[in-house]
Parts: sequence; structure tokens; C-alpha cells
Amino acid sequence: MKNDIEKVLLTEEELKEKVREIGSKISEDYRGEELVLIGVLKGSVMFMSELMKEISIYCSMDFMAVSSYGNGSESSGVVRILKDLDESIENKHVIIIEDIIDSGITLEYLIKYLNGRNPKSIEIACLLNKKDRRKANIGVKYLGFDVPDYFLVGYGLDFAERYRNLPYIGILKESIYK
Repeated sequence: MKNDIEKVLLTEEELKEKVREIGSKISEDYRGEELVLIGVLKGSVMFMSELMKEISIYCSMDFMAVSSYGNGSESSGVVRILKDLDESIENKHVIIIEDIIDSGITLEYLIKYLNGRNPKSIEIACLLNKKDRRKANIGVKYLGFDVPDYFLVGYGLDFAERYRNLPYIGILKESIYK
């Protein structure tokens, strides 16, 4: 598995430090409020679980599964909800937890969809941002890293359901996904 990685882009230590920083900022910003973290499955699981450990206020979690990729590596632009929330977010502060933002189309749709449920607020916490590929205009309040346009895996990110368990973010060799 590690032989499929061209280069380590972000080390385990760099990721831990950034997650600690984001968790601290969220804790400050929402002190005394009711907070719901919504993880977008499956990629956000590792980031969300590590982030929750760094948040020092009460928060609950829920998950959604959405798809705009089908079986390819490029977004189809059509967003489908595969798993919806289990709990109400009405009158609660919501932070959507994402592993990576590419085009932003899925998140743009998700924000509109969740706003229909009358939350107090919706913000985004995203570990990785490919701003050069953005097609939708969305704001990210809690951002880990801006990253170049490479095929990235590890720390929850996958290719064909592989590599999610790597403790770092790596650039996948082109020969693997072409």
C-alpha cells in the first residue's frame, strides 16, 4: 500500500497539530452553545473523530452520506443523499465536517438542503481545500490546508475504498488510478 504513494504531502504530526488548532477555535467560537457536528461519510470519519477529541464543549454528532461521484474520480454534478440525519438540527449550530472540498458542488447542495431544517447557523470545517478546482462559491470557516490538485489519499481519503487507513495524506501514483 505504501509503495503506491508517490509522496507524503502532510505528515501525521502536521495533521494532528492542525486538528488541535481547529478544535480549539471551534471550542472558543461556540462556548455555551448547542453544537452538532455532521460528518459527510465516509471520508470525514477520521478527521471528525480526531477533531471531536479536541473540542472542549458539549457537542453531538450525526452523519450524512451523499454522492456526486458515482464510480468515477470526477464529480457528476448530480448530488444524491444516501443517508440522511438521524436527529433534528432545528435551532442548533451546525458544523459540516468534510475531508476535502474539490468543486464544492456537493457542499453547496448540502448547505441549501440543511438550511431547510432551520438550524441557528451552518458552518464548514474542512481538512483539505482544492481551491483551484472550485465551481461553487462556498465559505469555509475552519480550514486545515489548501492543497494542490493531486489525487490525494490517506487520513480518510480513498481511491476505490483503499488507503483511508493511512495516518498521513499522500499523493497517489498516477499509475494506480489511470
